[in-house]
Amino acid sequence: MRVEVVMPKMGESLQEGTVTKWMKKVGEKVERDEMILEISTDKVDTEVPSPNEGVLAEILVEEGETVEVGTAIAIIETDASESAESKTETPKEEPKAPSESKENPKAATEPKQEKEAPKASVKGGKITEVVMPKMGESLQEGTVTKWLVKVGENVERDQMILEISTDKVDTEVPSPVDGILAEIMVQEGETVEVGVPIAKISSGGTVGEKSAPVSTAGESQEVKAETNNESKAETKSAPQASITVPAGGGTKEIPPRDGENFYSPLVRKIAQDNGVTLEELRQIKGSGVEGRINKNDILDYIENRSSAPAPKAAPSAPAAAAPKATSTVPATPSAPQISLPTGDDVEVIPMNRIRQLISDHMVYSKHTSAHVTSVAEVDVTGIVNFRNKFKQEFENREGFKLTYTPFFAQAVIDAIRQFPMVNISVDGKNILRHKRINLGIATALPDGNLIVPVIKGSDMLNITGVARSIYDLANRARNKKLSPDEIQGGTVTLTNVGTFGTLFGTPIINQPQCAIFGVGAIKKRPMVKEIEGNDLILVRQMMYASITYDHRVIDGMLAGQTLAAVVKNLESMNEKTIVI
Repeated sequence: MRVEVVMPKMGESLQEGTVTKWMKKVGEKVERDEMILEISTDKVDTEVPSPNEGVLAEILVEEGETVEVGTAIAIIETDASESAESKTETPKEEPKAPSESKENPKAATEPKQEKEAPKASVKGGKITEVVMPKMGESLQEGTVTKWLVKVGENVERDQMILEISTDKVDTEVPSPVDGILAEIMVQEGETVEVGVPIAKISSGGTVGEKSAPVSTAGESQEVKAETNNESKAETKSAPQASITVPAGGGTKEIPPRDGENFYSPLVRKIAQDNGVTLEELRQIKGSGVEGRINKNDILDYIENRSSAPAPKAAPSAPAAAAPKATSTVPATPSAPQISLPTGDDVEVIPMNRIRQLISDHMVYSKHTSAHVTSVAEVDVTGIVNFRNKFKQEFENREGFKLTYTPFFAQAVIDAIRQFPMVNISVDGKNILRHKRINLGIATALPDGNLIVPVIKGSDMLNITGVARSIYDLANRARNKKLSPDEIQGGTVTLTNVGTFGTLFGTPIINQPQCAIFGVGAIKKRPMVKEIEGNDLILVRQMMYASITYDHRVIDGMLAGQTLAAVVKNLESMNEKTIVI
């Protein structure tokens, strides 16, 4: 059977991708979920897994070529003998069904319907898998909430076929091709990892009579066991070098990129399922392209780690005796054992999923960037007076209230225009300078969690346009109406810590950005001002502004100059200079 590999859809606004490297050659055997090529889009670089086990029969798109989403890029020829075996195995189980149904008809039908995947008999056509899309930089899974199309129904390309939900976004997923919905692989209410197939669409086929449903749970366990056994047998001959396993703690969340290392979704999932930390991954010697860790590498490491004898308790060895790690980043020290109070006077509140993700993302950021914060005070009397005078007129015209945040955002945007080397990211040993200013606005949600929607191309807007964007994004964020594209792609972030009265803070950088600006509460304070050569004490509207920056690539001078530009921009805003 010939199965097409298609250019996947990497985001709602992306309609094409470029093949950057083929990791397999024509004629080579591939396993299901094994990475076979690398692709690049305007927003993300990633690897594409094989949808089936078989042989790479044909490469349809060469390296460097750019094609639209849904275009066939390769052909996988599946093993005919294996498919024949699977066909002969199913009739053996069929005779058991009548006897079970006679004894207990309900037990024979109802439980199976919960585990079986809806499937239609489709004759001919090319099969395209729909996978769980990535909904944001920090999100690794999604939940199917509703199927909008039934098995056997026709679908058009870009037609919405299901609704999914994450901790931050609810959205619909479009069909990548025209065809027939041949199979639903993930039922409503189920949560799966990003990249996991959730449906199959047949292009050019015809629907016959519905075939007997096949239980997916048993199959997935058998396939997983077979692939694990095969991978272990293949990699047993190449044992891994000795690796120091952290005694405790370690970074549990595995990012797609860690310096020069790239971890595929499959490797990250296996690592997280088996408790392999980021510090351990850094020490594994990959056998893939450019030293990347593939499935066999990590499964072999897990087997050796699990079979290794537990180390005896002993006093910590001196630093000189410790083996050198292959990574230049020091391993995270183990957390000390602390006796926590328990009893009736202690309430245990489990972290929800979004709080766990925020926690992991914050720790990862502190582990990645060298954080430094600079603070300055700002006289915003002119802005306060302007807002008090025109806020009612603005609300009557625009339909929403004029807050201080648009003024702060505009000042940051203008400062970054002047010092563009703050608008950067780090990719290994390269600095990526972004030509557009995509400003993230940290937004508190009603449940106490945080989300950072992004104003794309904020440098193209005036202060009224910025105000409209902030109001729209914040309003939809609090109602879970943001699209995935609106919470990723930011190049720098602004957080208003003064909303709840905080004077100033030292916020954590939102990776992979390199700077975050903070503004505190506005307070009346007596200030000494020089007027016509005389020092006078005046009551002014004052606040603190800060910039937290990644000292790996942003030096104190550049950060100080940028912060001074923000202060100057804010203090120059008044009734004569502001146009709304």
